Amino acid sequence: MKTRQYSIKVFEIELVDEGKFIAFFEKNYQFFQNHLIVINGKENKQIKEYLNSKELKHVFNLTLPKRVSDKSVNPPVPTPRKTTEKVQTNLKVIDKLIRSGQELKIDGDLLLLNRVNSGGTIIINGTLIIIQIVDGSIRCNGNFMMLQASHKANIVFHDVEVDNKYLQDKLKKVELINNEIVITPVLKETSWV
Repeated sequence: MKTRQYSIKVFEIELVDEGKFIAFFEKNYQFFQNHLIVINGKENKQIKEYLNSKELKHVFNLTLPKRVSDKSVNPPVPTPRKTTEKVQTNLKVIDKLIRSGQELKIDGDLLLLNRVNSGGTIIINGTLIIIQIVDGSIRCNGNFMMLQASHKANIVFHDVEVDNKYLQDKLKKVELINNEIVITPVLKETSWV
């Protein structure tokens, strides 16, 4: 008997609206070239033909095993704070290194003035700005994030893994605009005369 074991990247999505589904993949299909797309919902010939035309591997209604030991990448829903103070902002500013094995969960916005080492993780529901290089894992569900990632980083924005090749070399802004993940350089090249 000859066997092989694979570790694969899976993107799971619920098919509710065919038009929105195709529009989302039309704008973002390049992020899913190396993924298995698991579609939950009624099998659809048009969706199959579309995904085949983009050479995206997919299956319908596959129940994936959940590992009991895995930590959830989705932070728990926060309970409302009862306070009489006026809160001006939910921005946290942190000037410490996120080391390997450390996990930082933020339920607001974060400005990190240091780096995220390989093996370090940030899970955030708000906007994220990281000034130094990211070698670790980021899970961001905010309006946008600004960062520069190395080839070792694992960056997920709104449950979509962003390929590191789009985030290297310079600080980049990643945002979701009309269901499209848009990545732009933060600083343009300036020539001084």
